[in-house]
Amino acid sequence: MTGQNARRVTVVPNGPVLVEGPVELVTEDGVTHTSDRFVVAVCACRRSKRFPFCDTSHRKRVRDDQPPKDD
Repeated sequence: MTGQNARRVTVVPNGPVLVEGPVELVTEDGVTHTSDRFVVAVCACRRSKRFPFCDTSHRKRVRDDQPPKDD
């Protein structure tokens, strides 16, 4: 898909998925969520209180797939 109908999707490491808007998201329970923002942050960690939209909750806890920090 190219041209006017294409949407840019950017996967942010340890963060959300950024989608050029406007968007319409359908969650697994069949509920449709819409946003007319220029860029929409979609939650990839499921920690957001605003799921399916990101509220930066991923910043508060270290993800399980990250190696431990050396002290």
